[in-house]
Amino acid sequence: MGVRVGSLVSRIVGAAVLAFVLLVASTALAIWWTARQDSRPSSDAIVVLGSAQYNGVPSSIFEARLEHARKLFEAGVAPVIVTVGGKADGDEFTEAEAGRDYLAETGVPAEALLAVPEGVDTLESIRAVAAEFTEHGWASAVLVTDPWHAMRAERMADDAGLDAASSPTRQGPAVQTRTTQFKYILRETAAYLLYRATGESVAGAPGIG
Repeated sequence: MGVRVGSLVSRIVGAAVLAFVLLVASTALAIWWTARQDSRPSSDAIVVLGSAQYNGVPSSIFEARLEHARKLFEAGVAPVIVTVGGKADGDEFTEAEAGRDYLAETGVPAEALLAVPEGVDTLESIRAVAAEFTEHGWASAVLVTDPWHAMRAERMADDAGLDAASSPTRQGPAVQTRTTQFKYILRETAAYLLYRATGESVAGAPGIG
């Protein structure tokens, strides 16, 4: 009897481990697939998810996102670019302000820019953007972020009531090498599964929280 019980437990544990491995693998594959897509339907606004800034100067990751958003704007995807993101303790500028100022300096009209200086992670930022969309009567958005971050950002936006598509960047540190890409996919897989399980975000490196 003991042998049978032990065998049953082993099978259950084995099945649970296999199910977990398949879940992780399928999520990683979905993140990779979403990263390769580029959806840019006509929308109410282009939303640039924030990343690090240094005394008002966007980091290389953030700059890549902003440049991509500017190209989408010039292509007529949306009439407004929304920059979003708060600031760390001791910072003088928010990510949203740094992004807005960068775009203004590159020729985007001031009336086509909206800074939402809130959010220390993706979830907070998305919720702040959703509130602004409600206030302006907007519904649809094209999210600009790193490729590996796109699926989680889309999911959070959908959960916040936005009609969201993503147009990931193709330049910048997040896509430079296969090793970097693999690292980001692993981190995003963990972050996505955590969000689906708990409804919460996770703080981390730029583009991960």
